[in-house]
Amino acid sequence: MTPEQAFAALNLSLPPAPKPMGVYKPCLIVDNFIYVSGHGTVKDDGSRIIGKVGVDMDADEAKLAARQVGLAILSTLKANLGSLDRIKRVIKVLGMVNATPDFERHPYVINGCSELFLAVWGEEAGVGVRSAVGFGSLPENIPVEIEAVFELN
Repeated sequence: MTPEQAFAALNLSLPPAPKPMGVYKPCLIVDNFIYVSGHGTVKDDGSRIIGKVGVDMDADEAKLAARQVGLAILSTLKANLGSLDRIKRVIKVLGMVNATPDFERHPYVINGCSELFLAVWGEEAGVGVRSAVGFGSLPENIPVEIEAVFELN
């Protein structure tokens, strides 16, 4: 199955590709890589999931929010590349979780995005290196922000 076919089989929808909230590009192609800026929790209607993990939502809700961030990243990729099939593999994911100081399940939360990428690109190409860290706050009080690097075909 191609990445486009794998995504279609998931029966998920893509939110609108988010517009920059500052002075930066949503993504940038350098050589054979596409670097994707930090994305937030954009929903299908363009609004955002907001809240701090450990206060406003639990780990399972935050994991779903991370999947929504993954969908926003896919939307940016499709808007700029035309097709998810242009991606050869996931290289790096950096996941940031807006959480209380006592919250310790950051990797579990970021799995929401990583599992989406695995489903789209498969075991070998869909899993790259990753960091999952906690932050005291994130822009607009979103629970998760994720940036990523992909290799192009």
